[in-house]
This record gives sequence, structure tokens and C-alpha cells, in this order.
Amino acid sequence: MLIYFESLAYDQRLKEIHMIESHAFFSKMVDELVEFSEYDPELADGIKWLDVQAQKKGITFYDMVFEVLYKHDVNSKAKDWLSTRN
Repeated sequence: MLIYFESLAYDQRLKEIHMIESHAFFSKMVDELVEFSEYDPELADGIKWLDVQAQKKGITFYDMVFEVLYKHDVNSKAKDWLSTRN
């Protein structure tokens, strides 16, 4: 008896296309926040602070926003996990 395993061939191009689309979506979202900050002084202050922090770290503004959002997500998930342990 022979058993054949079928698997879809991994296509690096599909991954690259998805990454480009994700990057474009993220960049557009950040750009819209920056535009909206014209009407929200608190948001404008936060964006200015993020820009200064990015310059201090030598990274792009977009990378800094991603870093902050990522850390926030990780911390939120950790708090949720801790609250369900007890």
C-alpha cells in the first residue's frame, strides 16, 4: 500500500505580495493618523513625541509606530493571560 501526501507548493511570491499589501495598509493607516492629528492636539503631541523617539533610535517614524503598537499588543495579551490564570 502506498500513501501519497499532497501539499501545496510554498510560493514565496504570494508571501511577498501579502507583505507588500500589509505594509501599504499599515503605511496608509499611519499617514491618515498623521493627517487627522491636525484636528486633535493630543494626537499631534503624541506623533511629535514618537517622531523624536524614532530619531533618537535611528529608525523610521513608521518603524517606531509599529514598535509601540506591537509592544502594546504583547502587553495586552500578557495581561489577559494573567487574568485568566487565576
